[in-house]
Amino acid sequence: MQTARLNTWLRHRLGKPMWFLLALLPLMWLIYAASFDHLGANPAEALIRATGDWTLRMLCIVLAITPLRVGAGLQSLAGYRRMVGLFVYFYAILHLLSYAWFDMGFDVVDIGNDIVKRPFILVGFSAALLLTPLALTSFNRAIKFIGAKRWQQLHRLVYIVAVLAILHFFWMRAGKNNFVEVGVYAAVLACLLGWRLVHRFRVA
Repeated sequence: MQTARLNTWLRHRLGKPMWFLLALLPLMWLIYAASFDHLGANPAEALIRATGDWTLRMLCIVLAITPLRVGAGLQSLAGYRRMVGLFVYFYAILHLLSYAWFDMGFDVVDIGNDIVKRPFILVGFSAALLLTPLALTSFNRAIKFIGAKRWQQLHRLVYIVAVLAILHFFWMRAGKNNFVEVGVYAAVLACLLGWRLVHRFRVA
């Protein structure tokens, strides 16, 4: 009964607009905090870190949709997957732009050297790069153009993105020897990816 109610609520015409606004709240808060000097002693670092954190959170949410849809019977969640996936890319690009602007001053040569020199930057840049074809092919016309089977194979790149994102976060925190948050995100993503592996073998 509760599942049926949740599915009905998710199908409500206001469901997606409400999710859209909720997903924009972190950005709205960051704009407000930056405008009124609420980002602490190092605003640039705070913006870079916050956009990275929200990229990881959105990634966890999008990867949780299928387990919830299949395991909890929330079939209506399938209609939210595209929007959430695009928000993953949105916050990833904000994270990349924050780094390029605040850390590197949009100096292309310095950015290139930094990517080559620092492994965690290379891994993070690679993750953002892999997200790009997923965002570009997230529309119905793209699915028809490349075919459903190849589209599904392409979008499995999100699993590689998840691994690269955690590695990026781990290396970034290694300098400060602070791995608590890394461990939490790693555990969540390991559970979500592990569920898929187990489910695939059960179906086979």
